[in-house]
Amino acid sequence: MPAFALAPHQLRLTIDPATLGFASTAELQDLPLPWIGQERAQAAAQFGLGLHQPDYHLFVLGEVGSGRASLLRQAMQTAAAERAVPPDLCYLHNFDKPDHPLALRLPAGQGRQLRQGMADMAKNLQADIPKHLAAAAFKADAERIEKTWQAQESEAFAVLDAFAEARQFRISREGGQMVFTLTGPKGQPLTEAEARALPRERRAEIDAAEHALRTEIARFLEATRPLERARDDALIALRRHSIKPLVEHALHDIRQGLRKQIKDTVKLTHWLDQVEHAVLDHIGLFEPGDAEQNADAEDDRKDALDDLLARCQVNLVVDNHGRTAAPVVVEDNPTMRTLFGSIEHGSDADTVQADHTGIHAGSLLKAHGGFILLHLHDLAAEEGLWQRLRRFLRCGRLQIDEPSGGPGHGPGGGAALQPEPVDVDVKIVLIGSVDEYYALQDADPDAARRFRVKVDFSDRFAATPATHQATAILVAQVCKKRGLPHFGPDAVALLLEQTHREADDQRRQSARFAHTEALAIESAALCKARGGTLVRTADVQAALAARTQRHNQPEEELHDSITEGERLISLAGSITGQINAMTQIDLGDYRFGFPVRITARTFAGQEGLLNIEREVDMSGPIHDKGVLILHSYLTALFSHVAPLALNASIVFEQEYSGVEGDSASCAELYALLSSLSGLPLRQGIAVTGALNQHGEVLPVGGINEKIEGWFRACSTAGLDGTQGVLIPARNQRHLMLDRSVLDAVERGLFHVYTMGHVSEGIALLTGEASGMSPAELLQVQADELADRATAVEDTVMQRAELTLRAYRRACQIAGTARRGRGARGR
Repeated sequence: MPAFALAPHQLRLTIDPATLGFASTAELQDLPLPWIGQERAQAAAQFGLGLHQPDYHLFVLGEVGSGRASLLRQAMQTAAAERAVPPDLCYLHNFDKPDHPLALRLPAGQGRQLRQGMADMAKNLQADIPKHLAAAAFKADAERIEKTWQAQESEAFAVLDAFAEARQFRISREGGQMVFTLTGPKGQPLTEAEARALPRERRAEIDAAEHALRTEIARFLEATRPLERARDDALIALRRHSIKPLVEHALHDIRQGLRKQIKDTVKLTHWLDQVEHAVLDHIGLFEPGDAEQNADAEDDRKDALDDLLARCQVNLVVDNHGRTAAPVVVEDNPTMRTLFGSIEHGSDADTVQADHTGIHAGSLLKAHGGFILLHLHDLAAEEGLWQRLRRFLRCGRLQIDEPSGGPGHGPGGGAALQPEPVDVDVKIVLIGSVDEYYALQDADPDAARRFRVKVDFSDRFAATPATHQATAILVAQVCKKRGLPHFGPDAVALLLEQTHREADDQRRQSARFAHTEALAIESAALCKARGGTLVRTADVQAALAARTQRHNQPEEELHDSITEGERLISLAGSITGQINAMTQIDLGDYRFGFPVRITARTFAGQEGLLNIEREVDMSGPIHDKGVLILHSYLTALFSHVAPLALNASIVFEQEYSGVEGDSASCAELYALLSSLSGLPLRQGIAVTGALNQHGEVLPVGGINEKIEGWFRACSTAGLDGTQGVLIPARNQRHLMLDRSVLDAVERGLFHVYTMGHVSEGIALLTGEASGMSPAELLQVQADELADRATAVEDTVMQRAELTLRAYRRACQIAGTARRGRGARGR
């Protein structure tokens, strides 16, 4: 059966704009965006997000640009709307263990209320306490206590004074100390010289009297100290009694505002009681110093008061005030600090300090009760981050801690804060590639089993009118979101055809909608540049051409090398043992096809098939496999001419960067058969296709780029109607060729042939019957019983067979000659 030439309409899927059912995408912009072609992933995502069980986190597989992140965010928002608003999270000073701050959960919005209430209380107490202590009633009560003490103290001092006077001493108090002076007969103070001039007996009497006076002073002090303590205690009790109602009233208002039943009611009640005790125990800090007081002392009082009030502050680390649903957090920069939280340190002189007010929540705490989206690649970027997340997944509890070697560690760092751990209920949506997913399964089974919901995004999906409509909705929403002019149905039809082109399939669309979005943005920009209000086909075509222009410099340089004669590519005529194959070059952001010449040489010998690229380590394993399959097929093809006496070599001419893939194995076979049969091959027809051991032609990748690369080379030199390509028939559905190729085919200047078996291709290339089809090979085996010496050389197979038989006879003659020389030598 000869190779089959395809008609122009078979070379590309063309979508009729009239079938789309709209005049402009503006009609579609308010419609919800469906999961285009991802029904399996959508069902898995809805199942996982709706399941409130541990270890049912989601792992989303898919390639970049497939819409996996945006669609999961949309699904997370939908699922979050069905969940209750989670509580706020606060951290409080621990009065019992200051380096272990307390965690407090409050109903959403009450954390802000508690924080504001405590801030208002601190502000009000700073104003009200000094006023209350300066009030007349309080001063009167304080003066009564002071006068009572003074009366008692004065009475005791009068006794001491009389005791001193009886012994000729005058006693007084200066700066809180007792000072006594010896007096003379007239009560005047004696100088030191006068005292030394007294008789010895008198000085002895004075020493005894001084000793007795000192003893009496000690008794006086011992008797008055309890009076001072009683006075101080009475003043303290008076202050507490006077100020306590202020504090109780302020805290009562706070308690009343938080009357909703909460899990941590007991903890909050106990903490507020501790706040009350702390304030009442340090009332003196609220009293400004006297004008005569030392400035440093006043600064110390203010600092101490600030520290006291700071301990009464509420650090609201997660505020869910105003939420109507559970949180959805997208963490694009996961680090230890951003994911698990951090502790901020302040400096005081030479000491690095931290308290509960420096605690900051990470994304996991903020996502409590809801969902968080992470990328596995980002987690792997910071050392130790994945291991810590794995521990969190195992226990479900999170403690914000200071990193090892951080400010809170080491000499001068003080005690490191250890905030109270909290339980975190969060559903993690982890995004990664297929390779990352299975690598995780193998390397970390314990962590992998926490992600029991697999959300698998396909690279391609079956195209239907519904998927075309959904893609149009995507374009409409892109226009609405970015303020772009909307698209006409003709422009959308071309965008849809481009999704088929990216999928290399007339029946399927590519799921990489980021490419579609980018093309829509670029097309709309060109539309605006020309002053248009509706994007048309010409705008999309111009955007595609501009994109190619930005990326195709390497392609231009390679095609220039053909035009300038640096690369030897024959575009017409027929040559023996030489054929043009088609390759694809993938630069990552751009793919293109390029022809390469393959040549084969055959000789009599025993070494078999030699792949030159393999011998010099310039071929990959897939290409080597293809050559081995080719060798197997060739051996089977001529098994009736056993044993083969053949030396053959195949080479990719002027190929210096290596060869990979098996798509050239058909071309390699044809070059070998041409060399064996002596029949020249048409140089205007380039070939691509892999073959199996039965000669069946298998589909190859990059078919559109390969054809267009050969077409460009031919059209640059000038199309003469004899050029074309020979491709696998199984690649027909993958054709989405450029319209310039379709135009040339329609005018008869270029041809696209398909083959299902290698026998069909060799017949096209040589113009002779192949003799290689399965039916013909059966006939050959039947004819083996007859004498083939008189066979007519009318097929490629028969010509090649005659050559192989000649090779075998040559080898036999050479072997006989060598044996004869050996016998004479003996």
